[in-house]
Amino acid sequence: MSNETRYRTFSEFYPFYLSEHQNRISRRLHFIGTSVAAILLLLTIFTQNWWLALVALVQGYAFAWLGHFFFEHNKPATFQYPRLSFIGDWRMWWEILIGKIRF
Repeated sequence: MSNETRYRTFSEFYPFYLSEHQNRISRRLHFIGTSVAAILLLLTIFTQNWWLALVALVQGYAFAWLGHFFFEHNKPATFQYPRLSFIGDWRMWWEILIGKIRF
């Protein structure tokens, strides 16, 4: 798909998102980062230490971007499609969790 493609819906975007995550190590890094972020977000709620939400966001993206820069060798879709990429990350996380996507 061209860099000029504009996705109107998540269902249009998600195949592109998956094509940007073909490397297994990159997917693993995304899964780990998202899992740690989820735990930190739960801790944020239970402890009411709101700075943990920022830590969750930073570390989640750090894991993902390591995967892109060192294993996928592409630019994270977050830079062009932040909202759709955020949703895509959680969906990919779920699909890895249930075994639909290979970990």
